[in-house]
Amino acid sequence: MTTTIDFPNETALSGDAVAAPSIAASLAFASARAQLQALADGRVSAVELLEQALARIERHDGALNAIPVRAIEQARRDAQAADAALQRGERKPLLGLPITVKENFDVAGLPTTVGNPDYRSNIARQDAPAVAALRAAGAVLIGKSNVPLALSDLQSYNAVYGSSNNPWDLQRTPGGSSGGSAAAVAAGFVALELGTDIGGSVRIPAHFNGVFGHKTSYGLISMRGTGAPQGRFAARDLSVAGPLARSALDLELALAQLLNLDPLQAKGWQASLPAPRQQRLQDFRVLVLDAWPGQEASLSEQLVIARVVSALQAQGVKTTQWRDLPPAQRPDLSEQHRTYRSLLGSSVANGAPLTEAQQQRLAELEPDDRSAEAALLRAPSLPHATWLQDNEHRHALSHQWEQLFKDYDVVLTPVAPTPAFAHQQQGHKEERRFPVAYADGVRHIGFRELFYWAGLPVLPGLPATSFPVGLDDDGLPVSAQVVGPYLEDRTTIAFAHAWEQAQGGYVVPPRYAQGDA
Repeated sequence: MTTTIDFPNETALSGDAVAAPSIAASLAFASARAQLQALADGRVSAVELLEQALARIERHDGALNAIPVRAIEQARRDAQAADAALQRGERKPLLGLPITVKENFDVAGLPTTVGNPDYRSNIARQDAPAVAALRAAGAVLIGKSNVPLALSDLQSYNAVYGSSNNPWDLQRTPGGSSGGSAAAVAAGFVALELGTDIGGSVRIPAHFNGVFGHKTSYGLISMRGTGAPQGRFAARDLSVAGPLARSALDLELALAQLLNLDPLQAKGWQASLPAPRQQRLQDFRVLVLDAWPGQEASLSEQLVIARVVSALQAQGVKTTQWRDLPPAQRPDLSEQHRTYRSLLGSSVANGAPLTEAQQQRLAELEPDDRSAEAALLRAPSLPHATWLQDNEHRHALSHQWEQLFKDYDVVLTPVAPTPAFAHQQQGHKEERRFPVAYADGVRHIGFRELFYWAGLPVLPGLPATSFPVGLDDDGLPVSAQVVGPYLEDRTTIAFAHAWEQAQGGYVVPPRYAQGDA
């Protein structure tokens, strides 16, 4: 289901004003910076750029269902206003750029449902601060992208707007929870999107769709106005907002517009992010984590790491293996993941009750079971004293990671054990099994086993950038992840940009590359 909001007293542009010239069509897969440069140079108008985006959405989104919520006439008015400003010589960072945002962001006049039919009438009264900031920078907002129910799945489908598909293969998921976001960027609908991430919800969709995605350092971007019902969430433990784009530098462009928006914090302090530690690929000190401790690497994980490390070494990059570090120098990832699952489960408990099978497993747990699975099962009913202990562990880990980054600039990992998988929407997500290829054949792993890499930077609040590294043998995009020091978001983005310059990045999905721009 697609929701198009017609605001009062709106009139459509005339047919003469909306014909998109070839220059606009040629920019469909360009970076946001390239589109903005064309706007500033007068080679294309904001109206023309918007209309080519709307034409692509009209032509292709019936199959993708990436942008189910649209405010087309408002976008047309905003594009006209942007053109008038450009004609006056005004310059703003995003002036005239068409964008979309994830459905959970409040946009004035549009519903925020998080995929829940109970919230169909939850119409936002004002823009979320992050949305307002993008508009203030001149962006032209087309609408909102699809999500899973309650933002709590790696597949973006719900009873309000239906199921989103992957532009590389319509039988596969674009991921979640920013699945519609990544699909919209990959399919050439928009060059910039804004998602949220608590368990890989920006980075895994970016990986599944072959685009760039950035999980910001915790607390950098305001999370007010990002849930339903309206006003319920001003912030959520562990959760952050972050951009998706077809170019690494566009991530930084978006980030610069989204800082220092919280009115309470801005009274006393503002974030001023450090410059990137390095600019050239060969200057980065890279710590490589190729397999999760105690787990065998999947074939996809092996492919990603081997491809990236081989290319880095050919560029003269110094790489060190995680396993070669003294145990005292590296965080205990098993214990970190246990605490992550505990605090994550506590954070989302009100939206994801335990299934009957999980309740049975909880009842059967031994008191001294300190596994990650046990932590997740206990999380919804975690005593506050235990939560405080986990929180102290979080802070201790943050300091340990900071020490580690004295010797290394970034940590390189996979993003997920598999590329985009086929739609699987039967039964409860916790009971599903997903096919993952290993050296001895295909194994079917549980939902929570897909999140080791995604969870790695979340607990200590670290920035992480997912960047495409080509296609696998099945022609599906795969990505790697670089994790950096707290508040050094520009370092991980700079690494992704350096990789992009040396090795390439975003690739147009074949169905759109074959003469159908």
